[in-house]
Amino acid sequence: MAYLSDIEIAQATEMKPITEIAKVAGVDEKYMEQYGKYKAKVDYALLNESDRKNGKLILVTAITPTPAGEGKTTTTIGLSDGLRRIGKNVVVALREPSLGPVFGVKGGAAGGGYAQVVPMEDINLHFTGDFHAIGAANNLLAAMLDNHIYQGNKLGIDPRRITWKRCVDMNDRQLRFVVDGVGGRVNGTPREDGFDITVASEIMAVFCLANSIDDLKARLSRIVVAYTYDEKPVTAGDLNAVGAMAALLKDALKPNLVQTLEGTPAFVHGGPFANIAHGCNSVIATKMAMKLGDYAVTEAGFGADLGAEKFLDIKCRYAGLNPDAVVMVATVRALKMHGGMPKTELGSENLPALEAGIPNLLRHVSNIKNVYKLPCVVAVNRFPTDTDAEINLVIEKCKALGVNVVLSTVWADGGKGGMALAEEVVRLCEEKNDFSFSYELDTTIEKKIEAIVTRVYGGDGVIFAPAAKKEIDRLTALGFDKMPVCMAKTQYSFSDDMTKLGAPTGFTVTVRQVKVSAGAGFIVALTGDIMTMPGLPKVPAAEKIDVDSNGKISGLF
Repeated sequence: MAYLSDIEIAQATEMKPITEIAKVAGVDEKYMEQYGKYKAKVDYALLNESDRKNGKLILVTAITPTPAGEGKTTTTIGLSDGLRRIGKNVVVALREPSLGPVFGVKGGAAGGGYAQVVPMEDINLHFTGDFHAIGAANNLLAAMLDNHIYQGNKLGIDPRRITWKRCVDMNDRQLRFVVDGVGGRVNGTPREDGFDITVASEIMAVFCLANSIDDLKARLSRIVVAYTYDEKPVTAGDLNAVGAMAALLKDALKPNLVQTLEGTPAFVHGGPFANIAHGCNSVIATKMAMKLGDYAVTEAGFGADLGAEKFLDIKCRYAGLNPDAVVMVATVRALKMHGGMPKTELGSENLPALEAGIPNLLRHVSNIKNVYKLPCVVAVNRFPTDTDAEINLVIEKCKALGVNVVLSTVWADGGKGGMALAEEVVRLCEEKNDFSFSYELDTTIEKKIEAIVTRVYGGDGVIFAPAAKKEIDRLTALGFDKMPVCMAKTQYSFSDDMTKLGAPTGFTVTVRQVKVSAGAGFIVALTGDIMTMPGLPKVPAAEKIDVDSNGKISGLF
């Protein structure tokens, strides 16, 4: 049987005008700015002017990812369509895809099969220009910083202690480490520099955590870009860059309204990676989804040890959000890979491999229930090759933790395949929960990192490299120690070693570098060999993407 590709399914769907979707969501025309026929920005003034009670907040997260795939975004969209099919008023909130993965390994990131947000080509490419605005604000700050030094360096910035990098929304390993300012005195001060991918920029984190334009400006002003010769931090506020940066970001800060294939309203806004940043869509978009829907469904990137941990410990803490239910997405195929089965053999039944891999799922579920004290359901994305015996084994193991397992077929069946999951989520949302964080803010930076490693990852402890220890002492002396922690870690393992699959034990995590993102309001701890600028694979997805003479795009997943 020949299956249509994601882009073929999306292009065959007749979209509704965005004005109709706005009516479904309850967005008054006065708050809308249309970007063509099928996209619109919604003014954040709606949040202040609406007195509607907030809806229930549902987080979709997943097991540790594998090359076999889990389908987290697909499940988020299919669940939303499923909730709508059982008569619920629902709005979905997702992240915008980065061009890096779109042209790199992953391809598109707007869901899959019959559970997608559209127009998928626009969403996956330039969309409404938000990422360009974020990159421009980042690079304006970099330009003003270097210009300040060139024009006399009144603040006494030490060029060797500049922490701010330039950025570009592309996987480009060549730019990780560069030397710039060469070519003579009129071309700047020669120094070592580097680029991050835009989604790893602190501007992206600030953008996604800001509650308003005023909060955005306050956060921008606190960004630390360098240190002086006498070790004092220099901020964007010190460089008088905040007003111009906010001017670049003011329209981008308005959430983007689009639709699912079934016409469910969807906000797609912001896009930090969860392995090197906090991995959640914007606070404003989430709050808008909660304000407009009786149920707001959102997701957090990669496995629950990354995206969900940061959603709960950072985003919910700062935004004052209390989730009502958590969906844990898993596939039998991925769990068999965690049990040591090669990708080429996943189509055949293998209960021993599945049993060996299931502890990965159980640790994630246990964290949600026992660390964060939230109700949880496991959504198994069923593949045609999954046997009843394999499905029953997953159900049996989860039952021991008091968690139900629901089969999801949203990729093939859209919202119809998410109705059973929707019913369970509605039931969980009525349960009372005692939401807790994995650590408290008033403890030390080291203890917060240790809490994440031992309570969430299941590790024995943390090794701090001398450079990291020295930086922690300095950040503590500067008063930055009461912030939450954003761990930069491989997405492929609970540990900092991507080869340790399943639910490893007896490991330690090495923190090699620590830095402050004072505008975002968190400390970043870099572990293992994690990088803030990815590279392209041997055969990039970009090689398969094309556009015909009518402007129709192909090959985009």
